[in-house]
Amino acid sequence: MTYTLPVSKRGTLTLPPELRIKLKLNRLASPMVVLEEKNGVVTMQSAIAMPIRDIPKESIDRWIINDEADFKTYKKKKK
Repeated sequence: MTYTLPVSKRGTLTLPPELRIKLKLNRLASPMVVLEEKNGVVTMQSAIAMPIRDIPKESIDRWIINDEADFKTYKKKKK
């Protein structure tokens, strides 16, 4: 389904109730989403927060490598 949402001056978006229900954001006291932009396309998915101590070190190391690679690509594009 496609939604057209207004963006406030502060950059705020209000998700329609049916989308919040579908993403199960209505069941949480403080819902979170992951918003990703890649090649001009924005994707969003529901997320959870967890203590970093519960995340395997291999995952964290992989994230760091990916972030550093993304930053190098970004720097090259800025020039």
